[in-house]
Amino acid sequence: MIGQAEVTRTISVPLEGVNHDRPARIGPASPRSVARWSVAQGRPVHPLAPGRKTPVGNCPARRASKHKQAACPCLPAGRPCHGFHAATTAQGLIEQRWTKTPAAGVGVACGPAGLVVIDIDAHQTPVPDRERLLPGIRIPEHVRLDGLASGFDTLALLAAYRGANDPAQDENTLRVLTPSGGLQVWYRNPEPATHYRCSTGSSRYMALARQVDVRAEGGWIVVPGTRTPKGVYRAVGPARRPAVLPEWLRRELRRTGHVLDGRTPAASAEPVAPVPGRRHTASAPQVIDPLIARVAECAAAPDGTGFSERLNRAAHTAGGLVAAGYLDHAAIRDRLVRVVCCARPWQQSRNEKIVDDALAVGTVRPLHLKGRT
Repeated sequence: MIGQAEVTRTISVPLEGVNHDRPARIGPASPRSVARWSVAQGRPVHPLAPGRKTPVGNCPARRASKHKQAACPCLPAGRPCHGFHAATTAQGLIEQRWTKTPAAGVGVACGPAGLVVIDIDAHQTPVPDRERLLPGIRIPEHVRLDGLASGFDTLALLAAYRGANDPAQDENTLRVLTPSGGLQVWYRNPEPATHYRCSTGSSRYMALARQVDVRAEGGWIVVPGTRTPKGVYRAVGPARRPAVLPEWLRRELRRTGHVLDGRTPAASAEPVAPVPGRRHTASAPQVIDPLIARVAECAAAPDGTGFSERLNRAAHTAGGLVAAGYLDHAAIRDRLVRVVCCARPWQQSRNEKIVDDALAVGTVRPLHLKGRT
């Protein structure tokens, strides 16, 4: 079984001239060969920073001005910038990029590749409240939760609830063992008109299961054969191509809010929760609501919206209002986190850090609303 136990059979990505479906056991492939293999499957690739699982750094102009990828001169020139937006299947660019940086890892843009990847985390953590294990599914009190320590366990539980096969054991599709012991299960989206959003298994508001991430539109995945200091991403089992996303997982992704419909979340319409006993707090929504609305608007575009700056300003202002007694800290933090989960679900840990840091800084200087208290 694939899980937290040691995997006894791993097969590297096939090189040129090797059968792509059932390769023999071979040595580690070069990054250029890994990129060629992915492109041969019709999947656009982009370089990762050598030794890392994140895209290469953006150009100086991008770092300085935060311009949109559509206006970036790097992309038309074939230079990698803007992460997965630089993904390509052009053989010339593949040769150019990996000749310049032979040690660059290989990432694939999930959306353009038509991929939905179930990313299972193997970290052993204490079992949380049962309502956080499978969002939207009530686990009866008589069901024992002993041993549910990782994403392997929660995904298996979800599959059992639905009477379906555990994706971690799905030998019909490409599965990739990560250096940390996790598993990435690759599926092909059979409905091009349906776009799925990314999410993290640590989110309280949109997740397939605890410690199970979803990589789809607006995200990327590391191609098997890519090496990092912690180890190699290795394909396991017999399959070397993604199978069609099972119908039961399509239903679960829709149920848990992973389907992108192009609408901007109306999170800013929620009322701000005032502090009980505080009088004349009507001015607080007038200050904070427009700022949160600007964060929510970022859901309409995956990049180039000044998202971090908008979020930082909203949370910093909220912190000042909390310190002055206008808002409840837990309530406004909860609202901010839910908004950013819709706007940028693929970077939820980073989102929550921005919220917490900006709230903390904001509380140092209370924001008093003159003439309104």
